[in-house]
Amino acid sequence: MDDRAELLERLRIDRGEGPATSITGRNWKWPIGIGIAILLLLAAGAGVWYFTSTADAVPIKTAVATAVQSTQSGPAAGRTLLDASGYVVALRQASVSANSIYKVNELLVQAGDVVKKNQILARLDDSKTLAALEESQAQVKQLTAVLEAAKIQAADLRPSLVRNQAQLKEGLVSQDAFDAIKTSDDAAEQAVAVAEQNLAVAKATVVLNQQYQDDTIIRSPFDGVVTIKSAQPGEIVSPQFSGGGGVAKIVDMDSLEVDVDVSENFISRVHPKQPALITLNAYPDWHIPAEVIAIVPTADRSKATVEVRVAFKQKDARVLPEMGARVSFQEDAAPATSSAPTLISTAVVVPAEAVQTEGDSGSVYVVDGHTVQHRSVQLGLKDSSGQTILSGLDAGTTVAIGDFTKLKDGVRIKITQ
Repeated sequence: MDDRAELLERLRIDRGEGPATSITGRNWKWPIGIGIAILLLLAAGAGVWYFTSTADAVPIKTAVATAVQSTQSGPAAGRTLLDASGYVVALRQASVSANSIYKVNELLVQAGDVVKKNQILARLDDSKTLAALEESQAQVKQLTAVLEAAKIQAADLRPSLVRNQAQLKEGLVSQDAFDAIKTSDDAAEQAVAVAEQNLAVAKATVVLNQQYQDDTIIRSPFDGVVTIKSAQPGEIVSPQFSGGGGVAKIVDMDSLEVDVDVSENFISRVHPKQPALITLNAYPDWHIPAEVIAIVPTADRSKATVEVRVAFKQKDARVLPEMGARVSFQEDAAPATSSAPTLISTAVVVPAEAVQTEGDSGSVYVVDGHTVQHRSVQLGLKDSSGQTILSGLDAGTTVAIGDFTKLKDGVRIKITQ
């Protein structure tokens, strides 16, 4: 009985206040478990929120705006309004060739030689032209002698005609005798006229053959530089052959200019006499002062561009035909009041698909964390390198490329690349 009572006593729960349990006691596991559960619930909620917001985000690609600089010298330099690419071309150039089929006997120039006007470039085979010239000159001598003989004969008949005419009035000769003398005199005068015409034709033939003879000597049509030597001694040259059959190409280096194609959307920013800067692809740090010569009054339908001619204000031997060039069209120069340092205006280039165009202006969406912000910009030239932005966007800024119908200020985005 005592054993059973003792066992029950051990199993009885004490309802009274017991001593406080230390954190090092056995009940410390309950608060820690509750904290872990709370953390797990918070993490699950964050995960649900993240995946939910990501699912609603607009997928985009991004690009970074790249700086493009143009230098402007002095206080009169203005802001860059437009950039365009083109090539250096020669306004005055000539492919010098023979005007008929000739063999080259001698070539006196090489590519790169500086030549003067009328300088001999080549000598062609003149054996046939020289023979024709000598033949026509001999014919002139022969017909000159014929003319002189006809004149002598006519002069001999003139006194007899005068004498018979007087005798006819006095009745000393018959009318038939006078008519015979008159016919002979008229024939002699006609022979003189025919001889004069034949001599004139022969002299014209000499002039023509002399021109053929002169054509066998190829001369430079103006001062310039030989850019291409297209023949060798012994070759046959002719303008009728494929490729022109030329002897050499001469370029007047003082006539160099830059021709660029400007989009129809921006041609209103360009006008004659407008200041500009030319930057050659070969010398990217060299900015050459320039001026608009003219806007060619026609458009290219296939490219939707208008050609603009730009003149160099400074001549330099480094400028060569067919060089690639970039032209920065400037604001009209303001009157200079004091000397000022060189100014640098900076534009940026972004992919064309990152820009919504609206005439001369446009807009982009700038990436700001997980959202985008709409921004208006001023547009420059659009070419194979991308869309130039003249103002409204800084270099290094990240812009969005995607479906613009789904983008607006503050919309969440998901970068896909």
